[in-house]
Amino acid sequence: MSLRETLTRIQESLAKRDAVRQDVQTAVRKVTRQAKQAIFQVHSGKLEEAENTLNEAYNLLASLSDLAKESPDLLYSGTVDSAFEEYAEAQIFLHLAKEKRFVGFEEIEVPMIPYVLGLADVIGELRRRALDSMRKNENKKAVHMLELMETIYVELTNLDEIQFLVPGLRRKCDVARRVIEATRGDVTVDVRRSQLENSIRELKRTLEARRKHGSSFS
Repeated sequence: MSLRETLTRIQESLAKRDAVRQDVQTAVRKVTRQAKQAIFQVHSGKLEEAENTLNEAYNLLASLSDLAKESPDLLYSGTVDSAFEEYAEAQIFLHLAKEKRFVGFEEIEVPMIPYVLGLADVIGELRRRALDSMRKNENKKAVHMLELMETIYVELTNLDEIQFLVPGLRRKCDVARRVIEATRGDVTVDVRRSQLENSIRELKRTLEARRKHGSSFS
């Protein structure tokens, strides 16, 4: 085989690999966009729509396996992992909203490391949900969101070795701790405000009832 023929084969092989890379990047961008869309739909209460959106994202993730057969290293690139991470976050958040449970990585067919990182990011979405609940005067729901945030954080930080085995997890946990502290402060203030308002309303009802019965307040 001549040098020209050798270089031509290399060029053709690299061109095919580059085409696969572009297809992978396109699929990754779509999955990331759909995962974010699904999270927004969950916040809007459109759970069925979120589930449908994630089904579309799943199909794209499944297609990555076929694309990577020609270039296996592309499947395990950081870009693909980030797509799985976004997908895992959306799936975990959806299952918490719809089924009140934590879904496992095997059930949603996500690699372990992206699952753990996605789980850590769910804490931020739960804070947003807690704040939305407070705006609607749904204090019990806000407290429940805070409890879920704390559960995720405690479970992640109780496993010391996982902090070293999952790149980026320690940083996410540091961010999560600050988010939880801020949310705890917000929820505490809102609950106390609600309790004070209830006490004032109860006092007003008592005074009005006594006035109606000709009683004096002492």
